[in-house]
Amino acid sequence: MPDSFHFFAYLSRMRYINRWGLMRNTFQENIQEHSHMVAVLAHALAVIRQEFYGGTLDPGAAAAAALFHDAPEILTGDLPTPVKYYNPEIRDAYKHVEQFSAQKLLSMLPQSLRPAYEDLLTEEYDPQLLQLVKAADKLSAHIKCLEELKAGNLEFKPAAEQTRSALEESPLPEVGYFMEHFLPAFGLTLDELQ
Repeated sequence: MPDSFHFFAYLSRMRYINRWGLMRNTFQENIQEHSHMVAVLAHALAVIRQEFYGGTLDPGAAAAAALFHDAPEILTGDLPTPVKYYNPEIRDAYKHVEQFSAQKLLSMLPQSLRPAYEDLLTEEYDPQLLQLVKAADKLSAHIKCLEELKAGNLEFKPAAEQTRSALEESPLPEVGYFMEHFLPAFGLTLDELQ
């Protein structure tokens, strides 16, 4: 009987882990949907960096890193941000749990395939790439807030303000470019997008 590896079956379960657990949502967002959006945004930020700011980050690498950035949450669940960052002890303990989860996922692959996924799951890659993925993650969170506000859900107003403020403070010029040129469209209706 051939060896059976569970890595990809576990990845498919990302769709069962919902985000924004402490907040009333008009529509649920799971970590699979979120990771896809972060990948789209990370790719875009890398392209913007190349085209307008002389950067050399590979957009494909940015998208791949973003696709896997929340994969350890398959085993840990999505801990709400106010809890995760309540104090340094909780933050550090959760980071340790995420690292354990990443190693557990890696163990579900044949030994020969693990190197291709290890850096993606442990976020042990170029610090510039990590910074870009984190910016895309914040952009995705802000876009979710805007969509909730557009649906009349004022529960997301403080989160929208916090994420916008964090994005405005970003040292990455491609984030500012995205916010100026692309973010306003997320407030439009389908007819206005035509």
